[in-house]
Amino acid sequence: MRKYFGTDGIRRIANTELSPKLVYKVAKAGAYVLSKHTDHTPTILIGRDTRISGTLIESAMVAGFLSYGANVKLLGVIPTPAVAYLTRKLNADASVVISASHNTYEFNGIKYFSNKGMKIPDSLEEEIEEIMDSEKLDDLTAVNDKIGVSEYALDLIDEYVYFFRKQFDDVIEKNKKDDFIVGLDTANGATSYVAEKIFKSLGINYKIINNNPDGININENCGSTHLDGLKKFVLENKLSLGVAYDGDGDRCLAIDEKGNEIDGDKLIAIIASNLKEKGNLKKDTIVATVMSNLGLNKYAEQNGLNLIQTKVGDRYVLEEMLKEGFNIGGEQSGHIILLDYNPTGDRHTYIFNVNKNYS
Repeated sequence: MRKYFGTDGIRRIANTELSPKLVYKVAKAGAYVLSKHTDHTPTILIGRDTRISGTLIESAMVAGFLSYGANVKLLGVIPTPAVAYLTRKLNADASVVISASHNTYEFNGIKYFSNKGMKIPDSLEEEIEEIMDSEKLDDLTAVNDKIGVSEYALDLIDEYVYFFRKQFDDVIEKNKKDDFIVGLDTANGATSYVAEKIFKSLGINYKIINNNPDGININENCGSTHLDGLKKFVLENKLSLGVAYDGDGDRCLAIDEKGNEIDGDKLIAIIASNLKEKGNLKKDTIVATVMSNLGLNKYAEQNGLNLIQTKVGDRYVLEEMLKEGFNIGGEQSGHIILLDYNPTGDRHTYIFNVNKNYS
């Protein structure tokens, strides 16, 4: 039984339950566990969402990493999938996202990613906890010239934007229509800045709401857990599509032009069917969790798709995909993994992939 980590990292009330002291220990122990087999000074990336406690938690994490002797690159406010992508792109030894996802602002959390840009397995979380509560933590202290250094690397977000241009620019340019307009609800969270950059770079018409974070309005009656505002926005502006992100930007739900909700199961079905039609659905299989709607099971049966279900949590979906070589999986909540692009849920990737496969 894990003491600190839950289904999706550590998530608690910031500065009380998730105290700077606890964060420091999580960082120092995590740096050791995730880089103990390296023969070089480890580099760890840190990204965060827009919560008021974000810089507090970030500072404690930096202190823990530097104390161990790891170097740190601070990415600033950035979506979870961007951190995962940049971890692999830069060959970093590990990364951390500071976010409590869809929870209200008083919560915050810590999610570790391995050097492959994937959420770490339960076994590594258990090892981190063991180090945190042991006397060994005091021995993991760098001295003299072994102390780590940190640097701001806010411009790396442009690498993530370029990733989308490289993958989808040609197909979107070929198929885009002037009257196709997307409504974006960024939940006053981690996508508040980068979503516009990506849509602008691809030349997609859009209108955006809830992109003015103030530290406490993240997920407040907006985003993927509060769809009424986006439904109204789509209908009033006669938009073609609405997309609502969660606080850290690793999942989304959609609204069609008539105001109907398109959840994660429906998105999986749409993408999988088009991948199969083009011969790109590996083993004709989709991976979902036991929480998926019965409708997804019936859809799979009726359309020649194999459906494999795992326990709840995108990490378990990913584990199954990697083990068996599948390339699409996800959760009803809107967390969808397309392994052909990124090893974590990436809301922009599967939005554009839907468009790509319809073309």
